[in-house]
Amino acid sequence: MKDEVSQCRVEEALEIVVGKWKPVIILYLLHEGTKRFSELKRSMPGITQKMLTKQLRELEEEDIIQRVVYPQVPPKVEYSMTDYGRTLSPILEAMHEWGTQHVLHKKTLESVEKQA
Repeated sequence: MKDEVSQCRVEEALEIVVGKWKPVIILYLLHEGTKRFSELKRSMPGITQKMLTKQLRELEEEDIIQRVVYPQVPPKVEYSMTDYGRTLSPILEAMHEWGTQHVLHKKTLESVEKQA
């Protein structure tokens, strides 16, 4: 068991998907399909252009998303999930479900504490 813990790759996986915006970007592309930069920006009103660009580049470097540039004026750039990136879907769905249950759990705890 000790060897399994020392070789745990959870940290590596989390480095790829953790952050304020990466899960949002991934889920948006998973559920909505291919999107242009401006569409992604509009769907996340709080993100800056610089941060969106940074997050997209990092996801592209990990082969989670693909970026396609069309040679036209003005330039057209589209982002979509790679086949490899789509393998994150069940993981993110499970995390969503756990997060939902956690929120309910916390509310239950708060309710019990108020009654005590």
